[in-house]
Amino acid sequence: MSLPTSVDVAIVGAGTSGAAAARYFAEQGARVVCVDRRPLAEAGARWVNGITRTAMAEAGIELPASAGFGEPHPFHLVSDAGRVVVRDHDVIDVDMRALVALLQRQAQEAGAVMQGETSVLGRDRDVLITDQGRVRARWIIDASGLAGARLLDQSAVGTAHLCAAAQAVFEVKDNEAARAWFAAADIPPGEVYARLGVAGGFSVLNVRLHDGGHTVGVLTGSIPSLGFPSGKAILDRFVREHAWVGARVFGGQGAIPLRRPYDRLARDNVALLGDAACQVFPAHGSGIGAGIVAARMLASTLGAGGTLRDYEVAWHRRWGGLFAAYDAFRRWNQTMDPVQLGELMAGGVLDPSFARAGMDQTMPRLSLGALPPKARALSKQPGLVPGLARVMAQVGAAHLLSAVYPRSENRRFSAWQLGMARVLAV
Repeated sequence: MSLPTSVDVAIVGAGTSGAAAARYFAEQGARVVCVDRRPLAEAGARWVNGITRTAMAEAGIELPASAGFGEPHPFHLVSDAGRVVVRDHDVIDVDMRALVALLQRQAQEAGAVMQGETSVLGRDRDVLITDQGRVRARWIIDASGLAGARLLDQSAVGTAHLCAAAQAVFEVKDNEAARAWFAAADIPPGEVYARLGVAGGFSVLNVRLHDGGHTVGVLTGSIPSLGFPSGKAILDRFVREHAWVGARVFGGQGAIPLRRPYDRLARDNVALLGDAACQVFPAHGSGIGAGIVAARMLASTLGAGGTLRDYEVAWHRRWGGLFAAYDAFRRWNQTMDPVQLGELMAGGVLDPSFARAGMDQTMPRLSLGALPPKARALSKQPGLVPGLARVMAQVGAAHLLSAVYPRSENRRFSAWQLGMARVLAV
């Protein structure tokens, strides 16, 4: 299939954020082409990911039952010293293969041209250059991921801020042994075993039984450059050590940017979207919901006659402070060892309300009644107080700065960039 030579919007990347953008623009009547270097059926993430129902509702996406794994289920955040159970949260597990296919189909039904096995070679002003031809576009959107087309020559993400994640769904070949393993951890079947700091610092192991115990999902992640095993290594070790885990059904792995989103999300006629923009929630590396919501914001802004700068301003003023705040918290958290994390949980500093806020991608709300017990808990761990105080100051300053993200690109913007960098010690 040949590419159109001229369109309103050319999108690079047909994963969740790219396919969503193709749908939203096409629904507004724009002429859209969306390309991906892989076959369309292999584009985007190929694993199970957590997405908030709030993000799906804001994006206007209704998932078929076959794409999900039920309603939100309790999370047991486990450590040697303590446990935090989050029962009332907004996160659902979604099969990314089904979500990508849904968004691609909706984009095509709205009139977008979706084409796989097409590599992007570069850009010449308003022309997207591919190995299948040149496409002139009013707007070009880079939704090609962390290591994709890099159409704005955005800076590389430092290795200290790259999470090596892996997730897979396996058959359960011994249901009784699987249930016994969860029972030993005092976790009912279908609820999540989440081991924080499993390999030290920013690392996690999440395990949950699906389909009445016929399959099990295993999610892992860490930052290898800080001296920890990769998410895949953690996952492989878990499978080796538990004979009840059977054959792999599906899954995937990849690098996820944990740093806050780039200061510039657009330039000239090019906009960044999703992982390419680092629109990933830094606390745990979930970027699916953020990328889809950003895609709708971009399409709505341009469809209403706005500019790419308007998109940058709107996104940063609404979401920038939240993402920067959790980036600061994540940087502090990854310096801790499993013992310190356990003490935070056991002492009540990290409690269900704080954990839920992170899962739901919202700011925690601290009541006056919660202050005395947290203060008492911190008094027993004086070494953590300076770091936590610094993080709280960073959170407040990041929110204030994001709220005044400049509309112009003059010296004031340069001063804003410098201020945010100093606040977060980037």
